[in-house]
Amino acid sequence: MGSVIESGQHSDSAIRFARLHPDEEGGVELANVPAGMMLEVRTKNHTYTIIPQPNGEALIWGHPELCPEPIAVTGIGSSPGGYIVREGYFCPEMRLVFRHLDRPIKTSRILGVRALSRQ
Repeated sequence: MGSVIESGQHSDSAIRFARLHPDEEGGVELANVPAGMMLEVRTKNHTYTIIPQPNGEALIWGHPELCPEPIAVTGIGSSPGGYIVREGYFCPEMRLVFRHLDRPIKTSRILGVRALSRQ
């Protein structure tokens, strides 16, 4: 796939990865993902790959039934529970949420988020 950028590396890549984590909880803002990068969001049950799109949508895949291949989604973000959704933000302990074909989808709890190079 591409190179993985971990927060423990000491390189230009590590500096870019650090900028993806603006808060203490390890949350990532989709708007801060540089061109050529994608996010890997690991939930309790599945691992999703997310690529931001210029039109505000995102491509996502990783669920064997809902999105085994890349699909375009809107309203992607995370939720601490209930009806609260923080669009464009992914944080461990929250649930990944998105809309596909006007259907809201909420996953199991997010365990981790990391940036990957698409190269």
